Amino acid sequence: MYITITPQKLGANYSQSAADYVDYLEKENQIPGIEERDQELFFNQEEDEISPEEVVKEIDANTAKLEKNEPKFYSITVNPSQYELKKLQNSSEALKQYTRAIMKDYASSFNREINSRPINVNDIKYFAKIEHHRAFKGTDFQVKENQPYASKILQLKNEVRKIEHGELEGDIKAIELQILKLEREAPHQQNGQRIVQGMLKDGNQNHIHIIISRKDISNSHSLSPGSKYKSSEVLMNGKLVKRGFNRDDFFQKAEKTFDKQFQYQRNFVETYRARKDFVKSPKTYFSAIMGLPASEKALAIKILRETGIPLPPVIPLSKAQLSVKLIKTIQKSILTASRSASIGI
Repeated sequence: MYITITPQKLGANYSQSAADYVDYLEKENQIPGIEERDQELFFNQEEDEISPEEVVKEIDANTAKLEKNEPKFYSITVNPSQYELKKLQNSSEALKQYTRAIMKDYASSFNREINSRPINVNDIKYFAKIEHHRAFKGTDFQVKENQPYASKILQLKNEVRKIEHGELEGDIKAIELQILKLEREAPHQQNGQRIVQGMLKDGNQNHIHIIISRKDISNSHSLSPGSKYKSSEVLMNGKLVKRGFNRDDFFQKAEKTFDKQFQYQRNFVETYRARKDFVKSPKTYFSAIMGLPASEKALAIKILRETGIPLPPVIPLSKAQLSVKLIKTIQKSILTASRSASIGI
């Protein structure tokens, strides 16, 4: 499970409307030829089939006392791994149930009170949408590592055009053979095609987008998951006030909720805590893998190799193989994949 929380990001200044972002989330419903019955609509904690117009209206109207330089909403993206999606058996209804469950986890991760009671999911104004496709981005390592081939192919195609227009002399057939050779030699392929930016990824790519108003449902209290305060109390006007949002707590709760709701047996390398520990101490991370029972260790290695992360040929299975150079190589690869949301563990 890979979950991200990001503030509204629309240029130097925050847009005063959620319309552009909601329109972006409608991209799959705008695919030519898609049947109305196959379109995914927005939903929240209690309602299904909410129109994009209603989402924009509700989010835009819930911004009391927010300054122009403050985000009006936040976005959560929930990306289940291929193993987790397999457990869900491609069920949109299961993804909806899970979304509603983790929004309770989200609310409980605020160290805040409203009217002297803890925040709960009924205080959160949000709308969610399931998407079934994901395209390769320019930041994906497959696209980056194919780029030198793409640049050379583009150069050769330009030469062909110039020859056709009489601006250059050359053998078009010979150049076309060079292009074909480069297409085949590109290191990352999908169904015999060179992976390029914008190409749809194969397999089950179901994921969830959630747009959350910065203000609570009463439009009175600001609830920021981007708060720099994890969980603390501060004395204000002689009164002790709770503040903050604990992201670690939310990510771990969301993981446990999935496991409980769908009876999922999570391997060590799939856990949020393990991935976080890897960033801090790769040696400890791989030592933990080495200490797993044989069957769990074999599955851990299999999962790592299937993530699409450009791991080195040898995954360290002994202390002798845990070289500093190897650790740094793997660490850089996993962090790059994580940032591009392509990580699958």
